[in-house]
Amino acid sequence: MSRPVIIAIDGTFASGKGTLAGKLADHYGFDHLDTGRLYRAVAQTVLTRGGDPDDAATATGAARTLDIALLDDPVLKSGPVGAAASRVAMHIPVRQALRDFQRDFATDTARKGAVLDGRDIGTVICPDADVKLYIDAKPEQRAQRRYAELTGYGEDITYESVLTQLRERDHRDSTRAVAPLKPAKDAHLIDTTGLSVDGVFGQAVRLVDAIMSGSRARRKPPGTGMRSTPDS
Repeated sequence: MSRPVIIAIDGTFASGKGTLAGKLADHYGFDHLDTGRLYRAVAQTVLTRGGDPDDAATATGAARTLDIALLDDPVLKSGPVGAAASRVAMHIPVRQALRDFQRDFATDTARKGAVLDGRDIGTVICPDADVKLYIDAKPEQRAQRRYAELTGYGEDITYESVLTQLRERDHRDSTRAVAPLKPAKDAHLIDTTGLSVDGVFGQAVRLVDAIMSGSRARRKPPGTGMRSTPDS
């Protein structure tokens, strides 16, 4: 049995990639994995145990014994857990411990398709994904989105603090030694600045449909009335 269709979505923090991934999964009837929740769950485990997210051994131990049930815990959306998640994600053994889980999810032949969003899906986890998208937006707008989210949860924080933390996280994510945040060479970029959720979704669906149509055309056998287009 062939592997499922894989849509890999990477992007910066609070760019809207998670919301987009969920909507695409619903639209196509695919399963969705928010890989950032894995790192948040590891971070929450470390914090609950009173550990230091910057300590590689502690973070790795949490990753290797991760309780998947934690992925549904609302606390993972909190500011402190998000900040700690970026720190545990810098440890190579942590990334190695979570890599196989993500790949197994993506290639499970029982699935029709899989949508994974994160920061290294198209570059490391699923480099052979059928569709690769990279989502970004201006830092100020991303900070405003995150500020609204956090204050909606009742957190006492200022927009300026959120913007500062976001810039720090962008720097950590893009400069870490292993699996840094960057677009895959064959990723399609979507800038969500000034776009509504529906606007981003519509743009993504058009891209996915076009890419998948092209893939089907290339796989179509000769003599079926459709010319195959060679890869560039």
